[in-house]
Formats: sequence, structure tokens, C-alpha cells
Amino acid sequence: MRASIPHEAGTVDRDGADIYYEVHGSGQTTLFLVPPAPITHSKIFKAQVPYLARHFRVVAMDARGNGRSGQPTEKEKHTRAENVADMLAVMDVTETTQAVLVGHCHANWWCVEFAARHRDRVTGLVAIEPGVPYIGPVQQHWKDTAPNWEAELDDPQGWALNNRHVYLTEHRRWIEWFFGQQLIEAHSTKQFEDAVEWALESTGAVLVAGEEGIEVEAPSKEDFEKVVAAIDYPVAVIHGELDICQCVERGRQFAERVGGELHILEGAGHLALARDPVKVNQIIKEFVDRLSGARMNSHTWTRGMNRRKKVLYLSSPIGLGHVRRDLAIAQELKRLQPEIEIDWLTQHPVTPVLEAEGERVHPASEWLASESGHFSDESHGHDLHCFQALRSMDEILVANFMVFQEVVEEGLYDLVIGDEAWDVDHFWHENPELKRGEHAWMTDFVGFLPMPDGGDHEAYLTADYNAEMIEHIERFPRIRDKAIFVGNNDDVIPEVFGDGLPKIRDWTEAHFEFSGYVTGFTPPTSEESASLRDELGFAEDEKVCIVTVGGSGIGQSLLEKAIAAFPIAKRTIPELRMIAVAGPRIDPASLTSHPGLEVHGYVDRLYRHLSVCDLAVVQGGLTTTMELAAAKRPFLYFPLSRHFEQNYHVRHRLDQYGAGRYMEYASTDPDALAAAMVAELARRIDYRDVETDGALRAAKLISELI
Repeated sequence: MRASIPHEAGTVDRDGADIYYEVHGSGQTTLFLVPPAPITHSKIFKAQVPYLARHFRVVAMDARGNGRSGQPTEKEKHTRAENVADMLAVMDVTETTQAVLVGHCHANWWCVEFAARHRDRVTGLVAIEPGVPYIGPVQQHWKDTAPNWEAELDDPQGWALNNRHVYLTEHRRWIEWFFGQQLIEAHSTKQFEDAVEWALESTGAVLVAGEEGIEVEAPSKEDFEKVVAAIDYPVAVIHGELDICQCVERGRQFAERVGGELHILEGAGHLALARDPVKVNQIIKEFVDRLSGARMNSHTWTRGMNRRKKVLYLSSPIGLGHVRRDLAIAQELKRLQPEIEIDWLTQHPVTPVLEAEGERVHPASEWLASESGHFSDESHGHDLHCFQALRSMDEILVANFMVFQEVVEEGLYDLVIGDEAWDVDHFWHENPELKRGEHAWMTDFVGFLPMPDGGDHEAYLTADYNAEMIEHIERFPRIRDKAIFVGNNDDVIPEVFGDGLPKIRDWTEAHFEFSGYVTGFTPPTSEESASLRDELGFAEDEKVCIVTVGGSGIGQSLLEKAIAAFPIAKRTIPELRMIAVAGPRIDPASLTSHPGLEVHGYVDRLYRHLSVCDLAVVQGGLTTTMELAAAKRPFLYFPLSRHFEQNYHVRHRLDQYGAGRYMEYASTDPDALAAAMVAELARRIDYRDVETDGALRAAKLISELI
């Protein structure tokens, strides 16, 4: 799922080649993003578009040779003149009279040429790792491989893969080598996969044409010097210090020649816009604000000692589990410190719950890209590869962090509470200078774990993500002023983070404090249960089975399987009544109907219903299963296939409480499910008690920070 959906998209015919474009946002100033095709396309800017489009109008194009644009294989179709004409055609079709150009790598050569030919259309240039000719030194490996470009080499290795015949016959091999060298920053597996995927949307033949086309009618050094000398528009250069595609000295000299700003990113390589998106985004926005003469809105500043204590609470929207515990913690925090104000930065389906409780949702919440929608899109049937879904949410996490950072800088908050706010924790560690106020980080699991079908590669990836988190915290312990594990020591899984990494439980005990579990409610007594059942319309002589799959929209297939099992189980237990809860993202009308079956959409305070039901059939999510464990209700739980948290972390925790019955979705048909329902209704429940003071314990730990 994309973090920003274009409000306009299409193609323009350029002499037989379709050129794809998109338009995002609607600001007075337009930014025109130009990628270095044909090796990549506009998605190279995916971490920039959502943020910039909230402030400016953004036009992005797939330059010829990749993405959704035409892919000619003649070198004469890949000249600078052709690319410049493509840029003009896109500006014309989108009715863009003027724009700040934003180019990456050799696309900056096109940008400079475009401005020389169409000066009235350009108001500025952001040159990211500019690949412009004749300025600054050329990396040695390009010099070394140039003479052998057309040679048929016996066994090319390393940079010798920069060869016409390799491009044509071993395109992937070259691409993987090239981007493996560009991403010099540790823990860049996702950026590497993205770059390779985008490059392979083109072909080796197109890449050859692109390499050779740029030399067709290439300007002399003298002619290009004149073009550069004539630059009179503002320029900002952003260059990774360790870039081995375009030497940093090239960026430095280009900035000096044109009197532009120079931003050197120490420790960064050639793909800073992907690997350090927060910094790049801020540089671009600040530059465009200055050249567009953006005025500062009126602002009221309050002296520190005159301010009320303010808290920004971030509640994960992936399902509805977090908000129940977060509300309970917030209520306890207010009791401990009545003077505090709490703003919530979150999104659907959490926001309606908060508003119903009278909580104040920050208006910037509407700018957040949907995380629960992304997870829903990533699911198929009863399968959700949770780890890969988190990885593919990187575009959304960057966009949402940029929203958060603006909110926290303007709001003067004393404390940020992040309940699994992965974006804040990650990007504050990556950009520690941006941290504002105190930070309490909460989670109910620690450690990414590979699923068996992922093999060695997934084990490598999860270990790499874990290692990055460990390194972050060791280097910048001040980012998490308080780390709280929502649970107890023995709830932490007894596994290791990966080869050569610590044991998860040992590391967690050293870096977290434990609040005990937070249910968000107190289970009813036997007397209260009878009254509550009566209030909810549960008859004394019926067995009520509730089937629920949470608020994320994942799990329709489990609902359908449980509904199919209902009439089978009812033949054995005639008093059985089933209530299927579709949640806010599944249409109840899409589910099959049976006599004695009720189907509902969103049910407010569903935990009350679960606490007095006779049986529940649920996914393997922690909140719902632990609510059932706390109320000591019989339940069957089906972890989503390939969902490492539900299959490992949640299952381990439920085993500690002796709660629930694990079921495998793929091997359970309606007959088997009906039999399990009958058996579970007859089973004697003897779960371990779940603590009821977790919210207060968590609030006391957090209260120490404010």
C-alpha cells in the first residue's frame, strides 16, 4: 500500500514512447522529481513524495526506460535531448508552468540541460548525488572499466561487470553487484531489495541503450562549462560522503561552481534519499521554503514554567488491541497526575474508540497513512507474513514519522508515549538530534523471528533487523528514556535474536522494565457475569460462541470457516448460539447466514461480551486471547499463517498461562472445528490468573518521566 495516492496520473506520448507521470498534493510551489532512468523509476522518491506533497504540489515521472514508461532499446532514444523533451512534455501535460527540479544521480545532467533550454520553467534545483560531466573526479572503477565496455570477457568479476555483454546476458548479476556497492550503510537489506526490484522492471538491452545514449551528441567540456556558468537559479546539493557512484568531490565542486548550498551527509552512500530519508526530506523542504519565500504562520510561545504538562500518546492502529490498554494506562496516568494533558496521534480504527471515550485526537492524525489498511492489503486468506508486511510498510513509516516530527516540534510535549510506534523509535535512533522531550517506549514482544518457510534468507533478515535495533539502543540509550514490556519476564520468548546475537529474554531483562499484562478491564465476578449476560441478552440456557477476528480486516476466511462449522456443532449442542463479529473493515453482508447465527460489524467494548461468553473462536492476536485468558473463558485460537508474533510470541505467552487451545487453520476443516468447539465447551478451565494492576504499574513507570 502506498503512503500517498496520486490525484492525477497518466502518460504522455513522446514520439512513440509513453512517459508516465503522477501528481500529488496541491501547494502553490511545484516540485518535479526526476529519477535516473533507466536503472530506476519514480519509486526511488517514495520516501519523499508523501511528506513533500503535504506542503507542495509534487509531480513525479517514470523517465523513459523503466517503470510505467516506454522502454525503447535504441540508444538514439535515450539521449539527453530526449529526456529533456520528456520533462517538458510532462510539465506541459500537468500544466506546470514552473517547478523546483529534484534530480538524482545522472538525472541532474538532464535537469541542468532542461534549465538551460527552458529557464523560465525552473525556479530551483535540488541535486541529490549529482552526476554531471566534467565536474569533479570520476570514480576509479568507472575509469578502469570504460575501455572494456564492449569486450566479451571470459569471467568478469566485481566492477568488471560494468560491461555491455554482461548487461545483456546477466542483467540481474550486474544490478545486484551495483546496488550492493552503493548501499554502504549497514542494515540496508530493504533498500537493496527495492533498488534491485526497480532496476529489473527494465531490461539489460534498455540499460545498454541508456548508457550509450547519454554519449550521443554529448557536449564538449567547454560547452557544458558555459551551461553551468549560466546557472542563476538557487541550487541545493545533497551528497553522501561515501558515494562510490558519484564522488562527493563532484557534488562539492558543482555546488561551488553554481554558488549553491552544499549538504554533505557523512557516513552516507549513493542512495541517501532512500537510506536517510528523514534528513533528505528536511533539507529539501527547508530549501524550497526559503526560495519560495514561505511566510511563518502566527505562533504563540508559552514560557516553560507557564506550560501545562503535555503528553503525546501514540497508539498502534494495527487492530484494536493496543487502544484498550492504552486508554487504561492513560486513565491511570491522569489519576496519578491530574494536571497533565494528553493528545493522541493515531488513526482509524483507533480514533473512533478514543473519541467515544472523550479523548482528544490530534487533528494531524488525518494526515497519517493507514497502517491497518496496509496490513489488510498484505493478507491473503488466513495468511499474513507479518515480518515482511512490516518491512514493506517502510514508505508508510517514513511518511507517518514526518507527520509525528512536525507535531512534536510544534506541540512542545514533555513526554511521548509510543505503544509500538515503530516509526518513531527507528527514526529517532537514526536521527537522534530530532528527539524532543522524554520518550516512553512500550511493546508486548521483543525480537523478530523467522518462519520456517523463509529458510536461511529470512533468518538472515530477521537477525539483521534485530541487530540494528540492538546497535541503536547500545549507541543511543537516551532515545528510550523508559522501555516497558507489557507483560512479565517469563512472557518473553526463550529464543535468540539470531546467530551471534544475545538471548532475547536476557537482553530484554537488561533493557526493559516489566508492567505485567494490561487487559484494560477487570474480569467480572461470577455474580457480575450473570448480570452482564442478562444485560447483553445471553440467555441462561444457551451456549454463546463468539467469533471475532479483530479490527484490521484480516480474517474473513476464519469467520467463514467458523460459520460453516456452526450448524455442525449445533447438531451436538442444540443450545449453541453463534455471534460473528466482522469488525470495522469486513462487510457483515458478505458472510453466510444460518439459523441461530448473528453477524455484527463493529461491537463497542467487545471485551465485555467475550468476558461472559461460553466459547470464543479467535485469531492469535495477543489482546483478544489475553482478555479471554483473564476472564477464564474457553477459546480456540488460530494464529495467522506466517505471522511470527502470533505463532511464537503470543503462543508462548498463552502457554505460560495455560490458556486457550492452539489450532492450525490450514489443517482444520469445518468438521474438525465443530468437534473442537464441542470439546472445548466441555473442558474444565484452569488458567493461571492474569494480573489486574498492569495499567497502574505501567502508569507509575511512565509517571517517573514527567
